[in-house]
Amino acid sequence: MGLVLGFALDRGLGDPRRGHPVAGFGSVAQALERVIYRDGRGAGVVHEVLLVGATGGLGIGVARAVSGRRTGEVLVTAVAAWTVLGGTTLARTGRSMADRLEAGDLEGARELLPSLCGRDPGVLDADRLARAALESIAENTSDATVAPLVWGAVAGVPGLLGYRAVNTLDAMVGYRNARYERFGWAAARTDDIANLLPARVSGAITTALAPLVGGRPADAWRAWRRDAAKHPSPNAGVAESTMAGALGVTLGGRTEYRHGVEMRPTLGDGPTPVVRDLRRAVRLSEAVQLATALAAAAFALARRRA
Repeated sequence: MGLVLGFALDRGLGDPRRGHPVAGFGSVAQALERVIYRDGRGAGVVHEVLLVGATGGLGIGVARAVSGRRTGEVLVTAVAAWTVLGGTTLARTGRSMADRLEAGDLEGARELLPSLCGRDPGVLDADRLARAALESIAENTSDATVAPLVWGAVAGVPGLLGYRAVNTLDAMVGYRNARYERFGWAAARTDDIANLLPARVSGAITTALAPLVGGRPADAWRAWRRDAAKHPSPNAGVAESTMAGALGVTLGGRTEYRHGVEMRPTLGDGPTPVVRDLRRAVRLSEAVQLATALAAAAFALARRRA
């Protein structure tokens, strides 16, 4: 009940506009980084352990405080789930991007892109903006909704809060650049491990729901088997390849970041995506989110009764 209610709160309200707890966590993480930063893996491990450990410990403490009180358990789980889920904001941003592209508002679309991904919007035309947004929708469907729900079903409130801490730290320091190549190693590797199961759950549900957007499960499955391992990320490859197969488009290729250009492997078959495909991706993302919420609640109920 708590997972379903938290999902419903996210669907109805989206992310809090002010005072978001994840933003507060990010501020604490930045403050700790300023104190302990060293250009080495050891400092990064300490940073990761302290922050994830404290967040998980908070979750354990809250869960124990309401243990045995059904209403309290439901409400605490719902609030925690709402806090860590980001699927509704993701879908709204994807639709807003499609609206701006369809209206020919390239500058507005470029201003919006950084809220979805780290590409360099200044060098992207309409089709490449659509592709960048679609790839972000695919990856973040897993990261922003499927993964927290999976860990919430497995470990309750500590799972919800702990996963969001792991994923947030990866987004902050898990980069391969001069500052974070070594310091961010622990954050990046921990995020990879935490998303191994959720990414495959997301891929399986995306494959099953492909007909909702005019696709075929066989095409999504084929893209997963053939292309996922080509991607630099062991988890994003699953999410993006199944989305590409379900939509019948090709993702990947030349990818422009502010730090330079990467040639990503191509995923899926078909034409490069256009604005219409971005709208289809948003619809599929929302369907995957709903299916995951119901499956996670069913799993949590079965685990509780076992």
